[in-house]
Amino acid sequence: MELVPRTTAPAHATGVVEFVSLAAISADATFRLRPVGDVALLAGSIARLGQLAPVELRPLPGVVPGVGTAETGVRYQAVVGFRRLAAVKLLARGRVLARVHAALDDDDAWSMALADALLGEPLSMDELDSLRARLAGLGLAPWAEELLDEALVRAPVAPELRERFLAFLRGGPAGPPQPEAPDAAAQDAAGVAAAEEGPAKEPEQATEEGPEEVTPEQLAESLASALWSVSQDLDLAVDAWADLSEHGRRQIVEQLRYLAELHAFLAGARR
Repeated sequence: MELVPRTTAPAHATGVVEFVSLAAISADATFRLRPVGDVALLAGSIARLGQLAPVELRPLPGVVPGVGTAETGVRYQAVVGFRRLAAVKLLARGRVLARVHAALDDDDAWSMALADALLGEPLSMDELDSLRARLAGLGLAPWAEELLDEALVRAPVAPELRERFLAFLRGGPAGPPQPEAPDAAAQDAAGVAAAEEGPAKEPEQATEEGPEEVTPEQLAESLASALWSVSQDLDLAVDAWADLSEHGRRQIVEQLRYLAELHAFLAGARR
């Protein structure tokens, strides 16, 4: 999808960084894309080093800027930085370092939230699937579809999926497929036929070299052996997934998608 170049100042350049009272920030979770989870380590880092990155805030929709609600004084809606907010609350601090945007429409707010999540620490596969459905339901940020596909490649493998995949690999053949041995009756019959025919004739020399013919049985045996070798390599790749380059992971995922589609086709064509 072609992106239209921005002709105005980007939203992230319009805010003012300042300390904001936690009491002035709404608990609204519109832009929270993942559960906050355990923030103890993050809180410890903020306690030692300070808050290195501000959270992103905009005026709470429906509230007059600079006034807040009459009952609570809540003035702002969080766009980015929900874990940082939770960590600061865990430290029992009364304020948080924030970039306050005087005006930020829904499209720009979603752009900031999605860029922080999809271009930073990747969401899990389940979180990405949930986000895709959520954006489709809202009809917002159609340009994020490609980013979601890229993020799926970088997403950590879910523990249960990893275990199921390993179980599948370990439950496969113990080694390359071996050719079937003929039974005793077939061997005896072949021996009798050879004795009746007499001494074996010398094979005629080929007058012309051509491409080696492969029978369907040989093709199936060779392909099964090659797939077994690939399965062993995939077993190693799963264990070292976090150490593989992004480009390498993308290539592996694309090949696995092709194999999955091919499996569905072959399974449907099986008689």
